[in-house]
Amino acid sequence: MEGKKPKILLCEDDQNLGMVLKNYLELNDFDVTLERDGRLGLAAFQRERFDLCLLDIMMPHMDGFTLAEEIRDVDPDIPLFFLSAKTMKEDIIQGYKLGADDYITKPFDSEVLLLKIKAILKRNEETNKEQENKEYDLGDYHFNPKLRELSHSGKTQTLSPKENELLKMLCEHMNDLLPREQALKKIWGSDTYFNGRSMDVYIAKLRKYLKDDDSIEIVNIHGNGFRLVVPVA
Repeated sequence: MEGKKPKILLCEDDQNLGMVLKNYLELNDFDVTLERDGRLGLAAFQRERFDLCLLDIMMPHMDGFTLAEEIRDVDPDIPLFFLSAKTMKEDIIQGYKLGADDYITKPFDSEVLLLKIKAILKRNEETNKEQENKEYDLGDYHFNPKLRELSHSGKTQTLSPKENELLKMLCEHMNDLLPREQALKKIWGSDTYFNGRSMDVYIAKLRKYLKDDDSIEIVNIHGNGFRLVVPVA
């Protein structure tokens, strides 16, 4: 995250708390988008890329738990904190079951929240660097996502950004299911019918690029997604 401020999505319907927290985080070199209900929060998440989400639970139009489920459908790995006045054990358990990295009860110390945010973003940045540098051997092919290169028998195909991202997601789920909705929301921004047709075209392109190794195939799991089948050495 060198050279740019980490982006935080803050969803909080308490106007005073929302503005105080936004200003505090911005003073500490974060770029904060504040939305005051879950539906607007989801729209913001679909428009932009964020490094972390801070979600209130009791919000109008869409509660924080529902918003968290929608966010996790798009990006299972983005750090996610709940900020809530709900202190019941059942609510806290539900928050963690939805994939929260932390559940912070109100009132809370802003400095402690800041330190928690910095700690998890640092850990996430290190993990992302490892992922960015990861390369894949797919049968007779070699795939370098960072350079967007797919190589075979001395020939190299440079992939388009969407081709590269789709193949990378398939590799990250190698021999397992890549949910269709997850790929559509992460790469195309939404899972509309037309985006789905576009993704099918890109899947066909990737199959063509990989056709010279019969042991590799991209299988369509009807209604669910795709599976990149690669023989295990």
